[in-house]
Amino acid sequence: MKRRQFVKNTILGSVGLGVFTGMYSWQIEPFWLEFVQKKMHIKNLPKALIGKTLMQISDVHVGNKFDYQYIIDSFKKAQLLNPDYVVYTGDYVSYENEEQLNQLKEVFSHAVNGRLGTVGILGNHDYGENWQQQKVADDITLILENSGVRILSNEVTEINGLHIIGLDDYWGLKFNPKDILSKHNPELANLVLCHNPDVCDLNVWSNYKGWILAGHTHGGQVKPPFLNPLIVPVKNKNYTAGEIDLYDGRTLYINRALGNLWQVRFNVRPEITIFQLAEKI
Repeated sequence: MKRRQFVKNTILGSVGLGVFTGMYSWQIEPFWLEFVQKKMHIKNLPKALIGKTLMQISDVHVGNKFDYQYIIDSFKKAQLLNPDYVVYTGDYVSYENEEQLNQLKEVFSHAVNGRLGTVGILGNHDYGENWQQQKVADDITLILENSGVRILSNEVTEINGLHIIGLDDYWGLKFNPKDILSKHNPELANLVLCHNPDVCDLNVWSNYKGWILAGHTHGGQVKPPFLNPLIVPVKNKNYTAGEIDLYDGRTLYINRALGNLWQVRFNVRPEITIFQLAEKI
């Protein structure tokens, strides 16, 4: 009887743990936002920008895959931090049809904007079905720019001495990083926004030295303890999440995403990153 009771208790415990883990991964962690604080050392940073904050928001994925009221609530929390710069690194929608454009307007009526400036780039999902719909990308760009987010497509903008280079998406229709990166001035304070971190391995960087902010991976969304994420949509499986030294003067940071491609997360909380700018000696 004791053995039978032990087996029964073990089975019941395993079932209970499985149910708890499933509920946690479905109903709790996908909405358990973490504000991650990091230092960002930038060469040639103007003295006036030392100590300023730059907030990265990535992969919002507004759509029908999860309750996007969570995104609005997260934006309101982020606004309270009063960032100096805000950068968005792509995938604003999980596009199915034009309904997502109206949903995006609703969400970005609460957009987080920086005191000094707000810019963004597009991700693959912003190009609609099979990443091939330029009109969808244009409509999304218009919505974002009407919300105060300037979208950079292989362009650079200077805001109070910080030069932000925005690359269009690797899988999109306008990917052309080589020209803009070849023109960057290494004597200035530079920062690159690039949705898909696989671009870091392409021969397009023209000896760029500095930070690259990316998204796209969501950190895999599910990461068993002590193991790598189960699914990461990049060729270079080292590009999962967080700060990565590329050992050539470049530092890559991959945001774990604010939104969810599907409503399940385990050991990979959604993230908004806040960088404190510092001078690199």
